[in-house]
Amino acid sequence: MNEKNTVLLSEEDVYQRFMGWPVFLCLAISVAAMYLGVLPKGIIGGMCLLLPLGLILEKIGSRIPILKDYLGGPPLLMIFLGAGLVYYKVIPEAGVKTLQSFMKDTGADFLNFYICGLIAGAILGINAKLLVKAGLRYAVPLAGCVLASCAMVAVVGPLLGYNWKDSICNIGLPILGGGMGGGAIPMAQVVEKQTGREMKEILSIFVPALVLGNVLSIIAAGLLDRLGKKFPRLSGNGEIMRDSGIANVEPRVEMSIWNIAIGMAVSTGFFALGNVFNRLVPDVHSLVFMILAVSILKVAGVVPEYIIVACYSWFRFVVKVFTCIVLLAIGIVFTDMGEVIRAITPTYIVLCVSVVVAAILGAGFGGMLVGFNFVESAITAGLCMTNMGGTGDVAVLSAAKRMSLMPFARFSTSIGGGFIIILCGVLVKVFYGA
Repeated sequence: MNEKNTVLLSEEDVYQRFMGWPVFLCLAISVAAMYLGVLPKGIIGGMCLLLPLGLILEKIGSRIPILKDYLGGPPLLMIFLGAGLVYYKVIPEAGVKTLQSFMKDTGADFLNFYICGLIAGAILGINAKLLVKAGLRYAVPLAGCVLASCAMVAVVGPLLGYNWKDSICNIGLPILGGGMGGGAIPMAQVVEKQTGREMKEILSIFVPALVLGNVLSIIAAGLLDRLGKKFPRLSGNGEIMRDSGIANVEPRVEMSIWNIAIGMAVSTGFFALGNVFNRLVPDVHSLVFMILAVSILKVAGVVPEYIIVACYSWFRFVVKVFTCIVLLAIGIVFTDMGEVIRAITPTYIVLCVSVVVAAILGAGFGGMLVGFNFVESAITAGLCMTNMGGTGDVAVLSAAKRMSLMPFARFSTSIGGGFIIILCGVLVKVFYGA
């Protein structure tokens, strides 16, 4: 055999070769299948269409000057291109339904498959002492985010002719509520029950704020990453605690077949365990139980090193390969471009901006009080409250280039979002005598 043929290509060489004509051929085949109405359902259809398109857009987005430097880069491009393709009916309805079944928990549930890989790997990759030290302090920046956001929108609203109570309940709380399914919809149910207003009417008010808040959070995440590079003292480069005195040495990464298999098995097993506890205590989200379970086992030191390495390797694989798929799907499946366009009025934008800016400041400075880095605290306890739930967490952390913060992001979305639903019920009753 010729010696030249036995030389293995480097990982970068393989990637660069595939990003030539092969990736476009893969995309062309999947697009043809979509327009002919034969795009496979479930994970096959989602992968064959979204992966090549996501890889192409990732490369394009990382080269557009203003986008990559100030607006978060590829994540924003992928989300809004995806939403635009649906809005302008470039993707036929049958294709959208296929991708919905690929992403949602009524189908292949790829979103939760992706998130559970992030959570298990990210938590197991954190030093146990650092996890305890940071976790106990996290309530402070979270409270700072909520208080600052509600106070800011209550002040800005009347200045623009908007009632301060409506500013909090119709704009502030929906943005802070943890997404659609776990935030806006339960809040709308609470308001409907207490006021008698129709659910459709309430959601038509909540949704634009939720969507616009998510957009602004993604943009802000990219800007905070930029801020951290310009002022290194404000950033921990992905480490949430400032001068913790604890070195967080990442586990080694070994992309072997069995490490990938074990990492996948363990992370999905933890997700199933969260569902078991959720069945026993339905009011607490299953991801909260998953986070708690992984954290407790990590702190207890009972997880073998080889499993930690496997889960962390799977985590790195998931971030590298699947993030572009999820970001594109966020745009196609979870972002309504029509709602975003209808929400773009000067008054409404200013109110939404005030909520997001206050969340950044409240969480950032609140975090600094307990020894957190401003940038990381503002991203996790701030922007991961003002984004659109799990999909928003992915987009924000991707734009900020800090996917390792996913456990804290999910804590904000799950615990913080649950608190906002309770707060909504209390405030509606107090404000409107419901």
